[in-house]
Amino acid sequence: MVLIGFLFIGAPVLAVFLYTLVQVRQIRQSYQPDGSVFEAGGVKLHYHLHSVPEKGKRAPVLVFLHGASGNAYDMKMAFLEALEGRHSLLFIDRPGLGFSSCGSPGSDLPGGQADAIAGLLEALEIETAVVVGHSLGSAVTAALGLAAPERIKGLAFLAPVSHAWPGGVNWYYTVAAMPVIGALFCWTLTLPVGGLLAPRAMTNVFLPDPAPQDYADGIRLPLLFRPASFRANARQIAFLKPEIIRQSRSYSKLQQPALVVSGTQDTVVWPSIHCEGLLRDLPNAQLLMLDEAGHMPHHTHTEDIAKALSQLVRQVEEADTVETDGDGADQPVRTA
Repeated sequence: MVLIGFLFIGAPVLAVFLYTLVQVRQIRQSYQPDGSVFEAGGVKLHYHLHSVPEKGKRAPVLVFLHGASGNAYDMKMAFLEALEGRHSLLFIDRPGLGFSSCGSPGSDLPGGQADAIAGLLEALEIETAVVVGHSLGSAVTAALGLAAPERIKGLAFLAPVSHAWPGGVNWYYTVAAMPVIGALFCWTLTLPVGGLLAPRAMTNVFLPDPAPQDYADGIRLPLLFRPASFRANARQIAFLKPEIIRQSRSYSKLQQPALVVSGTQDTVVWPSIHCEGLLRDLPNAQLLMLDEAGHMPHHTHTEDIAKALSQLVRQVEEADTVETDGDGADQPVRTA
């Protein structure tokens, strides 16, 4: 009976485990870090910095934080060409994703990620940052604004996750985040099944627009399905809602100029909850609503967002000049 049980249960599990080991090795050989690495708070952060030295040390740096199931290449694909040379740009793999390490359990939460990223900004001597977060990265953007307001002078939220939503998250994230069971799940199913489901998932997240043909290759999609990365991603999603509830109580403290961007056709994150919540709770928030855009507006409406980001940078520069002169900062106009 034991032998029969092994043949029907143990053997298939062992087979997919060995398959995962082989695939992880191949992914490791195929994709190598091509940026810089800095260790902050026990997390090794992988990043790409594109500086414009002539802008000066106090010129605002745009800091880009990707959403769930992504990495720095997502934001880099969208904005590098549109903004390079106009502003200094910093693209970061959030902890556990891309080529950044997982770190302590706290790095699964927006506050822990914000602490690590704040350490990186300090090490890079970035005195003035405008943080741009997409989706789940927007929760980290808000956490950064709360943790380091002396350095984070502007905030941009793209298709943001910022407030509590009805219901929970997809079941596979809940399972993958569990102790023991989650590790077994990630080491047996995510690589063979994830690759099969990825095309449909990409289609859904880009709707109503098509995904760029080179998107999967551009973001090095297989990196996500490595067991450690998928599990880190799952924990960040599964643990997010309670943290969002706690964090959102402090949003009134975010006095920085803020830009909120969403699409009218976003069915992944509801603008009626998150965008309206940010406009309600942030004292100096402005809204850019993109007609017919879905959850990936940075790829489908790049120029519109790039223009708005440049305006936000100018707003931060003007406020910084006034503050330096000792007259206090002007209040931006709030629109909805």
